[in-house]
This record gives sequence, C-alpha cells and structure tokens, in this order.
Amino acid sequence: MKTKFGFKETAAYGFGAVGKDMVYALSASYVMYFYQDVLGLSATYVGLILLIARVFDAINDPFMGVVVAKTRSRFGRFRPWILAGTVLNALVLYALFKAPKTMSLTVYFPLVYILWGMTYTMMDIPYWSMIPAVTDNIKDRENLSVVGRTCAGVGNALITVGTVLAVASLGGGNEKLGFSRFALIVAIIFVISELVLFFCINEKPLNNQEKMETSSVSEMFKALFNNDQAMIVVITIVLINSALYITSNLLIYFFKYDLSGTSWQGNYTLFSSVGGLGQILGMMLVYPFLRKKLSNTQIFTLCLLMSISGYILLLLACFSGLAHNMIILCACGLLVFLANGMLTVLTTVFLANTVDYGQLKSGHREESVIFSMQTFVVKLASGLAVFLCGIGLDLIGLQGNSETTGEIIAQSTSTITGLRLLMTILPVIGLFVALIVFKKKFILDDQKSQEIADQLRSENEA
Repeated sequence: MKTKFGFKETAAYGFGAVGKDMVYALSASYVMYFYQDVLGLSATYVGLILLIARVFDAINDPFMGVVVAKTRSRFGRFRPWILAGTVLNALVLYALFKAPKTMSLTVYFPLVYILWGMTYTMMDIPYWSMIPAVTDNIKDRENLSVVGRTCAGVGNALITVGTVLAVASLGGGNEKLGFSRFALIVAIIFVISELVLFFCINEKPLNNQEKMETSSVSEMFKALFNNDQAMIVVITIVLINSALYITSNLLIYFFKYDLSGTSWQGNYTLFSSVGGLGQILGMMLVYPFLRKKLSNTQIFTLCLLMSISGYILLLLACFSGLAHNMIILCACGLLVFLANGMLTVLTTVFLANTVDYGQLKSGHREESVIFSMQTFVVKLASGLAVFLCGIGLDLIGLQGNSETTGEIIAQSTSTITGLRLLMTILPVIGLFVALIVFKKKFILDDQKSQEIADQLRSENEA
C-alpha cells in the first residue's frame, strides 16, 4: 500500500509536530524550574507531583488509546481528538504558567498539572497513531517518522533555545511574568499548527476488517501486554527519555549556579542551540546517511554508545578545570543530542513495527493502544526524571532564588559537585541499562520487520 500522505499532508503533519512539541518541551523542561526556583515550592514536592501525575496517566493514556481506536466520525478517528485536545491543552498550559496569587500553590499546581497531562494525551495519541494506520510500507513509515520526529525536534529546540531569553525579555526581569506571557504565545502557536493539520489531512474510511479489529477492549489490552517487542521498546523509551529529561531539567541550574556570571543566560542559550541543532541534524542528515550503510538496530546501538560517551566526556570536563570552556561543553552536548535525535526516530520506527508484530501474533491491529504507551512512557520518563531531579536538588542543598528577578545565589562547593554528578551519572546509568535490554531482547531487525510486513500483506491480499 502506498503512503496516503502527499507533500501538503506531510508538511501539515510536520507543522503539527512543531506546535505540539513546543508545548511539551515547555512543560517538561521548565515546570520544575518555574515552581521551585521562581515560585519557591520544594523541589521534592514538585518532583513528587509530577511523578504522581504520570502514574495517573498510566490509566488515562491506554484508555485514551482505546477510545481513539473505537471512534467513528465524519472527520475520522484521529482528527477530532487532535483538535479537541489541542484547544483544551493550550488553555491549561497558560493556566500552568499563570499561577494565581489567591490560591495555594501546593493545591493549584497538582490540579492544573494533572489536567495538563490529560488534555495533552487527548491529542498526542491520535497524532502518532496515524503513522502505522496510513501505510504498511516499512520505508514509508521510516520517512513519516523522520518528518514527525524532526519537526518535533524543531519545536523542542525552539523552546530549549528561546525560553530563557524570551522570558527575560517578555518579563522585563520578572521571570514569573515572563513565563506567563511566553506560555500564552506558545499556546497560540500550538492551536494554529494543529488547525493546519486538521484541515489538510483527510482520513480514509475504515474497511470492515479494521472495524472488527477494535470491537473488544479486553482483547486489545490482552494483545498489547502480550506484545513482548512493544514492551521492550517501551522500556528503552523510558530509559532514554529519563536520561534526556534529567539533563534538560538540570542544565538551567548548571548554567545559572555553576557557570553563573552575568552571561549565564547567553551561554545556556548557546549550549541549547548546539543541542537543538544536533537533534535536528541527527534526524534529518546523520540518520539518513547512516541508514544507507547500517541497519536500524546497528544505528540504535551506535547512538546509545555516542550518548554515553558524551556524558562521560562532560563529567571529565567538569572535574578537570574545563567546565567553563564553552567549546568543550558544546562538543560534549553535540554528541549527546545528535544521538538523541536519531534515537527518537528509531524508537518511533520500532514501535510502529511492533504493531505488525502484534497483529501477526493476535490477529488484531492496535495502533492507538500501542502508541498510547509511547505517550505514557515519555511522560512517565519526564515525571520520573523530574522526581529524581527534585530529590537530588534538595539532597545537594541547592538554594533557589524564589524571587521573580532571578537573583543568583552562590552555592557551596559540595552543591556544585553534586549538581555535576546528578547531571551526568544518572543519565549514563539509564542509557547503559537501555543498551543491555535492547541487545538482549529486541528481535525486530530490518529483515524480520520486512518479513512480517510481507506476510501480513499477503494475507490481506488473499
């Protein structure tokens, strides 16, 4: 089956990824800093709430996958939920960074953040579920995954690179005001991007066989948990994303309190720019180049080793008197983020292939249910990472300014040492475990995936 996505549809799909990942990156990377450093809540409390919210999503996300799979409307299965979830999530995002003065933050924060997770799930699951639903061609899936993940990387990079300077500019030195105004801008861009996707992509009506495949919720969940390869991919996604989110959440503390100085915002933006560019280059250029020479599983292993090496070099730089050398820091960051860009593409491709694998085992296709696990585990990784960061920040005794002016408070030597270790050692452990799990348990290499796709195509044509 040839992909149903032409240039217009592919561009709209990519634009949708830019908007939705701008929203996700703002929440995933700056909620801890905003509520702990700017508003003064305990880092452990913030981390605990984020972890609890992700546990709640353990129920919400797979359920949403089932709902999407069983949806029937004149707009299709996916687009209605993308539109509804986008509008609601944009409103909640603004509320998240517009903390009121008349309500206790310890009550307001968990309520709004859990609501943010629910509304984001409404649009994210159907967005990624489109990939295996529109084509059974392995190459087409890879191309669409590259487009989606590359554009998502662009959205993530825009937030990573621009947030600190934008907040300073929009707030005039008042970080609280700056964050609220910036969140409003991001929310508006988000809505526009998903409206473009909604009106540019038309879903083909389901045939009778596809309708039968979503008739039983219990069968769908049974097939999901019996899909051992999907579970392996899920575990690696958790470990890889936990490493990334630990880094992204602690980087701002590293530059503000370790490098410090009046130029910390500019240095943070420079490092983030290099990292964001590395992610995009990894998806758009390096992955397609390596794909001509290596299999997906070989590239995946190479990327994990690259990322581990980058963290180790960063740690060595910090403890060899080179922590303030931006060239060395950026070189280390480039290794990590270049690898991460390729890893995000590959995990999406692998997860899409597990849909075929699951269908071959059970006779049912569960795109929405399986991809709901991707949404859940990415958010779980974010929550787990921020929870560990919160505990770590309190344990090392980091003192946030808790003032809107962003005043820099001098930290002790032990606090700075602890910050450097948190930012590097924890990610290395997670990536090393991911490498072991992947090498020992994952079997869907290029040849096996193609064989399964060909077998299913033959059965459908028979």
